[in-house]
Amino acid sequence: MYPKIIQKIVHTLDYCLQSELKDCQTVLDLGCGPRSPLIHVKHLQDSLGVEVHLPYLKASQKLKIHKDYLQKNILDLDLPPKSFDAVILIEVLEHLSKKDGQRVLKLAQKWAKKKVILSTPNGYFPMGKVDNNPHQQHLSGWSLEELQKLGFTVKGVSGLKSFYSSQNHTPSLINSDNNYYNIKYHPQAFFYYLNGIFQILSHYLPKYSFGFFAVKKL
Repeated sequence: MYPKIIQKIVHTLDYCLQSELKDCQTVLDLGCGPRSPLIHVKHLQDSLGVEVHLPYLKASQKLKIHKDYLQKNILDLDLPPKSFDAVILIEVLEHLSKKDGQRVLKLAQKWAKKKVILSTPNGYFPMGKVDNNPHQQHLSGWSLEELQKLGFTVKGVSGLKSFYSSQNHTPSLINSDNNYYNIKYHPQAFFYYLNGIFQILSHYLPKYSFGFFAVKKL
C-alpha cells in the first residue's frame, strides 16, 4: 500500500475510487470480495456488498466494510431502479462471459442514480480458481475501445502491462500479504514500486496500462 500522498500522485485504484465517490452517499458494491477498496471510503451513509462466495462475504463482514450484505449471484439480483448513487464493479467483469458482463453493466446502470464505476484488466488476463472459489476464474477480457464504446471514460491503473506476468499467481485474496505476486521481474518488490512511477504516465495512457478504471456518468 502506497502512502496517501503517493496514491494521489500515481493515481492508485483506491485514490481514483475515493475521488469518484466524493459526490455519492450510497453505493452498491457488486462482487465485493473479501476486501473491497471501499474500505477506504469513509463518508458513505449506506453501502451494500453483494458477494456469492461465502468465505469472501464473511471476510468482508469481519472488516465491517459495508453496512449491509447479500450473498447472491449478481445475475440473480433484483433491485429497484435508481437504488444507489453509484454502482461499482471492482475486478468483476473479467469473471463473467461477455454476454453476462454486458447484461450486468445494463443492470448496474438501471440501479445507479449518478454513475457506474468499474475496474478490470486491460484485455484478457488468465486466472483459475483462487481460494477454492470457482467464480474467480476469468472468462473474458475487455478492451479500451469496448469500454469507451459503452460510454465509459477510461483511465489506466496498476502501472504498465509489460511489468506483469502473463497469468495470475496470487495464492489467495483473503490471506495474501503483498501485491507483488504478479510482477514478472525480480526483485518483485523493487519493480512493483518502480512500476508505480510509470503509473503516473499510464494513468493517462490506458492503452498501455495493466488495468482500467472506468466511469460512466448517468
